[in-house]
Amino acid sequence: MAGIDDTREFIPVKIAVVTVSDSRTLDDDKSGLTLATRIEDAGHILAERDIVTDDKEKIAERVTSWSQDDGIDVIITTGGTGFTGRDVTPEALEPLFEKHMDGFSHVFHSISQDKIGTSTIQSRATAGLLNQTFVFVLPGSPGACKDAWDGILKNQLDYRHMPCNFVEIMPRLDEHLKRSAS
Repeated sequence: MAGIDDTREFIPVKIAVVTVSDSRTLDDDKSGLTLATRIEDAGHILAERDIVTDDKEKIAERVTSWSQDDGIDVIITTGGTGFTGRDVTPEALEPLFEKHMDGFSHVFHSISQDKIGTSTIQSRATAGLLNQTFVFVLPGSPGACKDAWDGILKNQLDYRHMPCNFVEIMPRLDEHLKRSAS
């Protein structure tokens, strides 16, 4: 049965948030603020927060840099997942993923369809692993960020969530590197 096991101790995760936008600043970034607030309210650590322009190289550079930082366990991007000419976040990040998390997109669209109907097909939300760091690529609307956090990430980033969660497998994400070294 899915749910929180109160016999397990909560383990805070270090999460970085980057908003992809040509027009937002930290002062008016509602999506980034939505995520930052939810992260901290859940008891996690907001490790970093930034804004980068809709530029594939800048997006890839920011996320790659953070994925190599031991002070960051999870990266959440918001913005750039639509179909306009400036929406390039999936193109910037999916080629970098060592493992793709297809189930994230499926569950996100299921939750989103309940809220906005068929308009959910206008999002290319995705997720994967980069340098043993979970990367979640969300749409740029506060509502989509709220849905992704409340419906998926809040539970999957909580060690107490059963029957399984991402936190309990984090120490094993680099097993392939340890095997290669020996």
